[in-house]
Amino acid sequence: MKCPFCGADDTRVIDSRPADENTAIRRRRICSSCQRRFTTYEKVESLSLIVIKKDNTREPFDRSKIEAGIIRSCTKRPISADQIKSAVDEIESELLSQGQREIHSIAIGELVMEKLKKMDPVAYVRFASVYREFKDVDTFMNELEKLKKTEDSSQ
Repeated sequence: MKCPFCGADDTRVIDSRPADENTAIRRRRICSSCQRRFTTYEKVESLSLIVIKKDNTREPFDRSKIEAGIIRSCTKRPISADQIKSAVDEIESELLSQGQREIHSIAIGELVMEKLKKMDPVAYVRFASVYREFKDVDTFMNELEKLKKTEDSSQ
């Protein structure tokens, strides 16, 4: 590891410990030339996902898009930022655990709706109305009826 201060190649690790909930290793290093200390982090390189859009174009997976959609759906709802972050983390983990390099945007949308349905029914309906592109009131009402039946059967 090169020293960020003097550029020397000779650095050594003086301390290692887990970081980011055991998903990374934090290492304190010292440069043998200038004696300055610095920190590095080691993480497992994650599989880069490609999203296949509805029009069959492909783009890199961007978790911030999922987060933005959930935040919009949860506006003025009793959902904390931690709950949203947790939901996005779970969705991303589930996508990565599938082991596929390419995933359809439809599958991502379904995962988001599944999480929102458990978190808050109003946020779920908001997201579904945009995601499923409800064209009229009847389609919207059908979705509400399905949600109502699901809630009634779970109680």
